[in-house]
Amino acid sequence: MTLEERTARLTILIDPRKKAFFERLCAEEDATPSQVVRRLIRRYIEERTGQPWVPEATAKAAPDDAARPSEVASGDRSASRRRV
Repeated sequence: MTLEERTARLTILIDPRKKAFFERLCAEEDATPSQVVRRLIRRYIEERTGQPWVPEATAKAAPDDAARPSEVASGDRSASRRRV
């Protein structure tokens, strides 16, 4: 089983109105919210690293704190709890 076939849960807090609007937009695109969020995360990783997403290579080459925001890496955990 490849990494892309495995799943892990990501829980976020979001304004209910924003969530409902997001879900309507996803439905118009005939995509699930999970599909759209995965696509956004993949794009973010590619923008930050400057390279295409390759699960096997990225998992081995990424530093431990590469995926964390700088505030969290520097010890400010309150930044990770901010609502979107």
